[in-house]
Amino acid sequence: MTAIQTYPFLDTLGIDDVNPGGFAGEWIGSGPELEVITPIDGTRIATVRQVTEREYDELVDRAQDAFFAWRQVPAPKRGEIVRQLGNRLREVKAELGALVTLEMGKIAPEGQGEVQEMIDICDFATGLSRQLYGLTMHSERPDHRMYEQWHPLGVVAVISAFNFPVAVWSWNAAIAAVCGDSTLWKPASKTPLTAIAVTRIAEHVCRDHGVDPALFSLVVGKGSTVGDRLLHDRRIPLVSATGSCQVGRRVAEVVGTRFGRTILELGGNNAIIVTPNASLELALRAVLFGAIGTAGQRCTSTRRIIVHESIKAQFLERLVRAYRGIRIGDPRDPETLMGPLVTRDAVADLQSAIQRVKAEGGEIAYGGELLDGPAYPGGRYVRPCIALARNQFAVVQEETFAPILYIIGYGRRGTSPEQAVSDLDEAIALHNGVPQGLSSAIFTEHVREMELFLSARGSDCGIANVNIGTSGAEIGGAFGGEKDTGGGRESGSDAWKVYMRRQTNTINWSTDLPLAQGIKFG
Repeated sequence: MTAIQTYPFLDTLGIDDVNPGGFAGEWIGSGPELEVITPIDGTRIATVRQVTEREYDELVDRAQDAFFAWRQVPAPKRGEIVRQLGNRLREVKAELGALVTLEMGKIAPEGQGEVQEMIDICDFATGLSRQLYGLTMHSERPDHRMYEQWHPLGVVAVISAFNFPVAVWSWNAAIAAVCGDSTLWKPASKTPLTAIAVTRIAEHVCRDHGVDPALFSLVVGKGSTVGDRLLHDRRIPLVSATGSCQVGRRVAEVVGTRFGRTILELGGNNAIIVTPNASLELALRAVLFGAIGTAGQRCTSTRRIIVHESIKAQFLERLVRAYRGIRIGDPRDPETLMGPLVTRDAVADLQSAIQRVKAEGGEIAYGGELLDGPAYPGGRYVRPCIALARNQFAVVQEETFAPILYIIGYGRRGTSPEQAVSDLDEAIALHNGVPQGLSSAIFTEHVREMELFLSARGSDCGIANVNIGTSGAEIGGAFGGEKDTGGGRESGSDAWKVYMRRQTNTINWSTDLPLAQGIKFG
């Protein structure tokens, strides 16, 4: 029995046993075959025929042609197409969410939530299509008017990661579309089927409304060939890349040499500070989702807990008790809270991190074991790990993309909650003392601690929360981080501006030609 017969929703989404991996108005792909497996049990789902370098060039040419036509469409009408895309996603939310779970391994509610995020960003982008505002400025010259306007940029390349196989594309594609750009999507090789399914959905929406479907193009191919060609491609003025810091450095270096733009969403080493003035019950719930959600494979996953020494033992005891109650297994089971890691390499990375913690003088407080047996097929299921560590450990300074959580103390035992406020500077120094700067949080009921954490002296991350965890950002705010996280911003607020080119305009409606700065010439 083929996977298509085993999973009927694949047929609904247009996934065949063998699928072409390129699209820009028509489906192509004659390169090496890529076999896609599910991390749930290690079995094959389907096969993708990757694109060749020649086919890549054809796809970009078509995407560029689509841009030339699309940029002339009024922005509100562009917003209507994105609205229709959101409506179509609503109709197949269950099926697409199931494919996210099957291909990536995140639990069913998270798979459905990721599709809902796509729907939400389409709604946001539809409204944005009527709000691409420019400023007016007062000229120093009489009878002159100055203003700025924003024009479509071009073909936007979207390089997405396996852990959010569809949401990250939508953050970029929906905003880029209303801005007048076309997109070329290069998905992770571990999760190409979700990209094919979404591209088919977008294709049908475009055809139904008389729009060139190359507006939403797709290229599945090797990074060493197609991916490298994309980075050097001057037809692509903006590359949005989500991945590791190592990948981000390569993207920034290559695209920067041709003066292209980048949006980089890279690694996180996210911490939660828990002060003696915190609600421990609230903090525990946030830590649990932040560290366990998506099996620790989110860029916003909680990696470090910086907890005051006066409550550290109590907090750790309650956390270990909560970890023991985590239901691990098939992510399609509604009782499951943590599914598999995406690859066996990720399991090996976790085991390596555990050994490094021990070698540097840390201690494993709970978990980290590989789970075996009929309930855990494929060798990708682990027990989430809690480690006692110090912030300066080399392993703590890095991001291990797996469910390992470091407990780090600050302050002194026996300190009163009020006195502990003065210890917060130490906690913030530990918090900021890593190369990455994506997401952060503090749990406290004390207003001075809250405000210090959010001040210029506080968190150095792009996202800073109070009494909520590090994961689960809403689409209305700009998403991204500082330092080695890359500095990029996607999704909400005014992140749309990077998808457009700014133009400053001056109109002289006088009969004279005065110069700025009072210069007299001739």
